[in-house]
Amino acid sequence: MKSFKDRVAVITGGASGIGRAMAERFAAAGMKIELADVEPGALNRAAREMRAAGHRVLAVRTDVSKAASVAALARKAMAAFGGVHLLCNNAGVYPPDRYSPVWEAPLEDWQWAFDVNLYGIVHGIRAFMPLMLASGAEGHVVNTASLAGIISGSGSAVYGASKHAVVRLSEAMYASLREQRAKIDVSVLCPGMVQTGIYRSQRNRPGKLRGVGVPAKYRSLGEIPMQNAMAPAEVAEQVFNAVRRRQFYVITTTSFDDTIRDRMESILARRNPVFPNIRSLSRRDSKAV
Repeated sequence: MKSFKDRVAVITGGASGIGRAMAERFAAAGMKIELADVEPGALNRAAREMRAAGHRVLAVRTDVSKAASVAALARKAMAAFGGVHLLCNNAGVYPPDRYSPVWEAPLEDWQWAFDVNLYGIVHGIRAFMPLMLASGAEGHVVNTASLAGIISGSGSAVYGASKHAVVRLSEAMYASLREQRAKIDVSVLCPGMVQTGIYRSQRNRPGKLRGVGVPAKYRSLGEIPMQNAMAPAEVAEQVFNAVRRRQFYVITTTSFDDTIRDRMESILARRNPVFPNIRSLSRRDSKAV
């Protein structure tokens, strides 16, 4: 996309963190914003503050894990603005499985993570892509994955598996749109450590999927280092530039490049992987973003 003024952006998970920063950045470029989030209080506050700054914002409480809720989001965007040009499938959650072995993760963690992180994007593209393609206008879709979607190891297995799926889905979208010579581009956003509330996403976990949570023996292994992590506004600026440049992979930090390269080279060489410790990666990323 080259033109943003008076175009329409839909952003899920838009009440805080990366989503809020993207909403503000695209609004500053002149876009009308449909802001979606599962937290009504935070959503209404974000919309009120953005309107006070002079931006045109429609706030729609949305549970991206529900296809009907995302379909309603699409209908409201069309009714209010008449079209959609930018879709940011950004909502995400983080189960507390950072240090537990994959076989100890409760089924509720798997379902919650995939319902939001993967199916939230599936519902988004199923609801919005037909509308965007039918318009014939240029457009862009940004799917938020994670660096956990392109590296691997023992930690954060449930979260990482959902984000690996997002990367694969996004690559398929990109390929299909190129095959159809569509005017819509795709980016997959793979952030490193960012100063957001995703590690506190248990607050929005459905009661039926609360489960037993992470085993007690893994609860005291230390807090995730966030003090030097990237600000959401920095990520939003990278996303804005990626949309302008039609850039597919948006990897916010270079601090994992060796890890990415080692994994890919192990695959090509058919050799067994050697994974770095997830805690040392977190420390490295918090210092090097």
